[in-house]
Amino acid sequence: MTLAKLSPIFSELTATKDRLDRLFGRDELWNSEPAMSVADWAPAVDIVEGENDLTIKVELPGMEAKDIAVSIDNNILTIKGERRIEKDIGKENYHRLERAFGRFSRSFSLPNSVDLSEIRAENKGGLLTLVLPKKTAAKPRAVEIKVA
Repeated sequence: MTLAKLSPIFSELTATKDRLDRLFGRDELWNSEPAMSVADWAPAVDIVEGENDLTIKVELPGMEAKDIAVSIDNNILTIKGERRIEKDIGKENYHRLERAFGRFSRSFSLPNSVDLSEIRAENKGGLLTLVLPKKTAAKPRAVEIKVA
């Protein structure tokens, strides 16, 4: 799995863009990017590699398991879902709406060392946790050196 290190300049630019979006609203006149067609937002993800497994944690507050789909195809793990806005409050009553709603999709290339048949998933307290165990042959082991 290839992980990219984020530059502090990039995160500052992103934060500034988000502040401007909130200030001016998410109006297409101010947005130079085309509207997202596959996803409306992207949940935050942490990926941690341990000795025996990879763990992927996805922040999905307010979402139930029935609204989330996890699939694997050609060593690509895809997490899709949709967070819906509450129906009992009309949009005109909001003073501020900062939480993202709509469809999302996140995909990750999995290394060959992952045992695809043993992947486990749990959605608890708004955190989707995927545990991807490594194959036995992929785990590191020490090699004894014999003196001749």
